[in-house]
Amino acid sequence: MSKEDAWWRDAVIYQIYPRSFRDANGDGEGDLAGIIEGLPYVASLGVDAIWLSPIYRSPNNDGFYDVADPRDIDPLFGTLADAELLIKEAHECGLKVIFDIIPNHFSSAHVWFQAALAAEASSPERARFHFYDGKGENGELPPNNWNSLFTGSAWSRTDDGQYYLHLFDSSQPDLNWDNPEVHADFEKTLHFWLGRGIDGFRIDVSHGLVKENILVDHRDPDLLTKALRIDTKDVTAEQRAELLSDMPFFDRDGVHEIYRAWRKIFNGYKNRMTVGEAFVYPTSRLAHYVRPDELHQIFNFDFLLIEWNAEKIRESASRVISELSTVGAPPTWALNNHDSPRLVSRLGSVKKARALALLTAALPGSLYIYQGEELGLPDGDMPLSARRDPIALRSQGADLGRDGCRVPLPWDEHAENFGFTSGSPWLPQMAGYGDYAIASEVRDPESSLNFYKRTLKIRHDHPALGGEGSITFLDTKPGILGFTRVPGLIVFANTTDEQALIPIEAQSLLHQSGDGVSFAADLLTLPAHTTVWLQR
Repeated sequence: MSKEDAWWRDAVIYQIYPRSFRDANGDGEGDLAGIIEGLPYVASLGVDAIWLSPIYRSPNNDGFYDVADPRDIDPLFGTLADAELLIKEAHECGLKVIFDIIPNHFSSAHVWFQAALAAEASSPERARFHFYDGKGENGELPPNNWNSLFTGSAWSRTDDGQYYLHLFDSSQPDLNWDNPEVHADFEKTLHFWLGRGIDGFRIDVSHGLVKENILVDHRDPDLLTKALRIDTKDVTAEQRAELLSDMPFFDRDGVHEIYRAWRKIFNGYKNRMTVGEAFVYPTSRLAHYVRPDELHQIFNFDFLLIEWNAEKIRESASRVISELSTVGAPPTWALNNHDSPRLVSRLGSVKKARALALLTAALPGSLYIYQGEELGLPDGDMPLSARRDPIALRSQGADLGRDGCRVPLPWDEHAENFGFTSGSPWLPQMAGYGDYAIASEVRDPESSLNFYKRTLKIRHDHPALGGEGSITFLDTKPGILGFTRVPGLIVFANTTDEQALIPIEAQSLLHQSGDGVSFAADLLTLPAHTTVWLQR
């Protein structure tokens, strides 16, 4: 397979959260026309592809992840013609296009679910979802004790007394993948978009389609729910691993038959790819999803959680690379996304964020960048009254949810709403966001934006970077991470609070995440919380 045929194996993919990227019509919500306007900016970063979070017709109870029609565009974003134009314009800019697909659930507004509500128990309409009678003398208790990941019960009761399963919001009923109609409908959706030229799909909750022991209570549903949150600090790593290694509704072996069938569809088109979202333990099970006859990539969630700690980064990177190598799949690396805290906010420092970004960009495989990451943008802050995330609403603010990482991008520090919209932004932007505006950072040679551009340019041009070449970790002092890539690249990261002196034979300094680096007489002076790329 040629590099073009397998473009995704070392691609840099830029995630666009459409509501917050750019608004062209002034309604306060980002749209497809705004994304088209912003394509030259995205292309200027040096990325290979864009991935769009959902743009399908939806009541928008969960950021458009509650899909009412996966083969149409929501009017808030535009039209089907706009989507086709976006694909065309992106390709002309040299960018591949990846869409989200959401196979775990539909919206409660989908025609299937509305038909199910109108039908009787045990009807074919209800068999497309998970409808069950309740427990208790009068069926007043849910069929089991499972929790929604958005807090509260995973079951809602219908007017006729039956319950339906929703692992997320009550407006997102889970689909029953034991039903052939579900398989057929999603295969229709795949062909619909592949035929319109998209280059791949990011598969939402790809580990969640098959459920087992659906009428059996879980031994500790509350702790399991906490373990399933990527950013939780309420469970230990050992508890998380134990709980997630045996769940009745995630990572069941039956999902792999679904993806084997899908792979045959993708193989009928040229140069198309899939990337699965699967939060599973042990992480070695991720390799099951990217066997040669299943998906092409699987997200590695370790780096969404990783501390700025040399030993933990080395352990995680080594393990992920090794586990995926058993099936010949490339690793993927992402430091934040639309569901997790922004990198700068998570690490508490721009300096650490740049250092981790530079380290990560030197690892083999594919790199995902979330819009605004390249600007050093922190999470937004807002009162509960301004939040839209169902996690915040269902928990009444006990969990503030994910709105902080979804605040609209600042484009121009001098424009109204920082150039995102002429209307009222759907989420409030912080006053200080002007400091991170794209127009301002373009002019500043030392900005985060220009740091990312330099990083991606070197990554693209250097024969040791990107790709899937070997990586060799070096013996270093505590707090220092070092590795080599062939041919001719050495990477060092200092995760400590103290300057480090590192004897090393190298020819030149290629790139650095911060100031104060010096290299002379075979000795590298590496300041605290700094990463460097050296040419051997």
